[in-house]
Amino acid sequence: MEDVGKLMQEIGAKAREAAAELAFAPSDVKRAALLAAAEAVEANVAAILAANEKDLAYGAEKGLSPSMMDRLTLDQGRIASIVDGLRSIAGQPDPVGRVLAEWNRPNGLHIQRVATPLGVVGVIYESRPNVTADAGALCLKAGNAVILRGGSESFHSSIAIHACMVEGLRKAGLPEAAIQLVPTRDRAAVSAMLQAVDYIDVIVPRGGKGLVGLVQREARVPVFAHLEGICHVYADRDADLEKARRVVLNAKTRRTGICGSAECLLIDRGFWDRHGPVLVEDLLKAGVEVRAEGDILAVPGTIAAQPDDFGREFLDMIIAAKIVDGVDGAIAHIRHYGSSHTESILTENDATAARFFQRLDSAILMRNASTQFADGGEFGMGAEIGIATGKMHARGPVGAEQLTSFKYLVTGDGTCRV
Repeated sequence: MEDVGKLMQEIGAKAREAAAELAFAPSDVKRAALLAAAEAVEANVAAILAANEKDLAYGAEKGLSPSMMDRLTLDQGRIASIVDGLRSIAGQPDPVGRVLAEWNRPNGLHIQRVATPLGVVGVIYESRPNVTADAGALCLKAGNAVILRGGSESFHSSIAIHACMVEGLRKAGLPEAAIQLVPTRDRAAVSAMLQAVDYIDVIVPRGGKGLVGLVQREARVPVFAHLEGICHVYADRDADLEKARRVVLNAKTRRTGICGSAECLLIDRGFWDRHGPVLVEDLLKAGVEVRAEGDILAVPGTIAAQPDDFGREFLDMIIAAKIVDGVDGAIAHIRHYGSSHTESILTENDATAARFFQRLDSAILMRNASTQFADGGEFGMGAEIGIATGKMHARGPVGAEQLTSFKYLVTGDGTCRV
């Protein structure tokens, strides 16, 4: 039987040592490691796909939902996206050492606030094997060591991708312990990470409500909050009809299993009176189950929403729908039911859009754009470690820059305090 506690202590100690070295690793060396990792992924596509087949069989045996199986699945295109993400992160400016601010004091001191690595990041995630590469790359870019604990479903895929990340580290001469994957499915490893104040500086959960709730309840280590992606799309009375039709369909149907998928459609009464049920009919034709209330229920094919359908993350071809009275009605609904993730307003009215942006406090607010853009790669970050919905330290897509803290560098000239 595995001694998980001892295993995690060993991993933690190695991560601490690696973090101390990574903190001052040259930018070109980190870049070389990421490029070599990308090459290794390209060279091992067959092995990664074979490993993923084992995970898909395991997931099917466990009875994973279609959305979870979608998250778990790798194919040539998704592996190519992993490679692209690694190269994109490699090419970004180094976030470590940036001078965030500097000033002089009347007493002669010169003060700089400089970006510095967090140290050791623990990432706990479900299903998505690509997180192994994304999180490993972003942490490395920001000078952090990372301990990755993937879900039991993605065990083999994560191992195969992790091996490529380690090959990149080895070729660049960086410590292999900079990116470690917990080599067990034992859930005790998660508990050990959440209590590991001696060697983990921050925990990032990437998964469903159950995982995030567990982490937030039990963690003694600081956590980058990531709640559900209860994303809303609001079709304002001044929306352009064709733009609205495109965006609503994309926001719901492009990929239903991601946290940026729209889960609730709010339609302004003025839009409904002018255009009728066209947005709802488009969704129904696309195979989406529309759970509605009020006038929308008169549309053939819709079904009555249950009380918990508003404020629910379906991660499936299901959406809640409701008519609201103007932008203030939409804002009130989102404040009550939202998860502070992503909301989109469809309108050609600048003042209405400004009101929506000003009075909502979700991590990401959009205008005339699909919520499916709520993604670090789409924000130009190469990839993301998750979408932070809390208000401390980082919000929205967490890229390399968000995985840094700062320190103050103070220079004097024999300066003494009176």
